[in-house]
Amino acid sequence: EVQLQASGGGLVQAGGSLRLSCAATGLILDDYDIGWFRQAPGKEREGVSCISNSDGSIYAADSVKGRFTISRDNPKNTVYLHMNSLKPEDTAVYYCAAIPCTLEAGTRVKYHYWGRGTLVTVSS
Repeated sequence: EVQLQASGGGLVQAGGSLRLSCAATGLILDDYDIGWFRQAPGKEREGVSCISNSDGSIYAADSVKGRFTISRDNPKNTVYLHMNSLKPEDTAVYYCAAIPCTLEAGTRVKYHYWGRGTLVTVSS
């Protein structure tokens, strides 16, 4: 069964850093656009960042630009989200997914694979 697993969350003070990892069973992550999403209690899930398979383009939400960096380690079949200068408002459950990064990409491919998230808590 195809499943993605996010890990690496934890408790960190504001201004600190964490690195989240996305691993998968049943697929090679390098073959897909991979996105990071987050959801805080009582709030809608929002896109955080995404890395394209086709051309390597990277996308990031305005709220995390300059602070979060998405990257691939293909030999490890892992996608990372490096989070720096964390703020309390970054507190959420973070998920990774194989999902087209853009609407245009979504017209060409229809895959969407999700999995378990990891909790990030940023204290003030």
